[in-house]
Amino acid sequence: MSASTTAPVISTVGELRASGHEQVGVREEIRRNLLSALAEGRDPWPGIQGFADTVIPQLERALLAGHDIVLLGERGQGKTRVLRTLQGLLDEWTPVIAGSELGEHPYDPITPASIRRASELGDQLPVSWRHRDQRYAEKLATPDTSVGDLVGDIDPMKVAEGRSLGDPETIHFGLIPRSHRGIVAINELPDLAERIQVSMLNVMEERDIQVRGYVLRLPLDVLVVASANPEDYTNRGRIITPLKDRFGAQVRTHYPLTVEGEVAVISQEAQLVATVPDFIVEILARFTRGLRESNAIDQRSGVSARFAIAAAETVAAAALRRASIRHEDEAVARVVDLDTASDVLTGKVEFESGHEGREEPVLEHLLRMAVADTARSRLRGIDLGLLVRSIEEGAEISTGDDVTSADLLAALPVLGESDLYDQIAERLGAHTPGERASAVELALEGLYLARKVSKDVDDDGRATYR
Repeated sequence: MSASTTAPVISTVGELRASGHEQVGVREEIRRNLLSALAEGRDPWPGIQGFADTVIPQLERALLAGHDIVLLGERGQGKTRVLRTLQGLLDEWTPVIAGSELGEHPYDPITPASIRRASELGDQLPVSWRHRDQRYAEKLATPDTSVGDLVGDIDPMKVAEGRSLGDPETIHFGLIPRSHRGIVAINELPDLAERIQVSMLNVMEERDIQVRGYVLRLPLDVLVVASANPEDYTNRGRIITPLKDRFGAQVRTHYPLTVEGEVAVISQEAQLVATVPDFIVEILARFTRGLRESNAIDQRSGVSARFAIAAAETVAAAALRRASIRHEDEAVARVVDLDTASDVLTGKVEFESGHEGREEPVLEHLLRMAVADTARSRLRGIDLGLLVRSIEEGAEISTGDDVTSADLLAALPVLGESDLYDQIAERLGAHTPGERASAVELALEGLYLARKVSKDVDDDGRATYR
């Protein structure tokens, strides 16, 4: 998030006091900005899809209460995206003591060095301004994370400079103290070794830190947020009970509850290199939801939203490849491209042990169901009987990864005065030749799955509806 305004020009604590600036804690700052957004009808959660009536109200209540928060949910549910959005609730600019290691407020120095400087310089204590982007810190928990990484440790270089080991200024502060007056997010919290989690207990409750044998009390002002997978799936570790107790709120996330929500996530996140019609995206959304409901899939691990996003990107890539090889003017994804996503994304889904070796048939079945449901939903009310009769009378229509949109359209049987193809195109929002070919192919596949026509697939993967 880039700065939308320039930093204030105030450069000393005396000027800051004269301006009437008031110090507020990070929780009060977030509370004030959240309430302001809600009162003005602004969305404080840009880019968050499908949580408006479930996760977001719980999250807002936790923030208004000033609680530290842990988001609990399966992989690919947008936990990290939600955490990163929190920085938007901080003031855009905040004053800090210039050169201070922890970004202390000029009115409230807390480290020995800053306290000494404030005492010596008085109103001439230099002030700099920190953007909210710099007040959000994120750490991916890994088994090799140390206490020094999160809290702090002795800095041997400072000791070598001549300071005594008892001098608190020999401490090198870790991520949490350096997030003073900001937000620190720890992703996959259970991955932290239990002894490392213990080191966070004081930070979470007493709001101070303990480094080795030092008697050092730092009244930290930091909001701690974390993400975790459900403990019944995370075999790598767990959140220890005392630390879990110190989080004021546990918010459970979920996958999109509707097809529309799934489509919104794909449309927002996928980086597409070719045109992917809305109905193709809907098929992928239904396919993903089918995986989440299948008893062949290990639902404890979940089916990440990244599966659907990667599927859309793969389908687009297949269309672009065909357009390049066959010299098409436009690259538009079609139903025939859906198999490419299934081929390369099998490894993103974990199957139950009883279905090992049957991965491809399971995925093929669920993809067919998604195509059938989408065709039925999108083309309801359009009479395709004339196309069926034409095929029954001998017309054959071939499609495949090497069949261009122009070739597919040219192979369609003439239906006399009927405007059936126009009806299909209009219903599916198809305007260009490539989009029209994709729309008609959906109708043909829908007829095949409804057992109205047959389809033969040769060794080269070319399918013929007859």
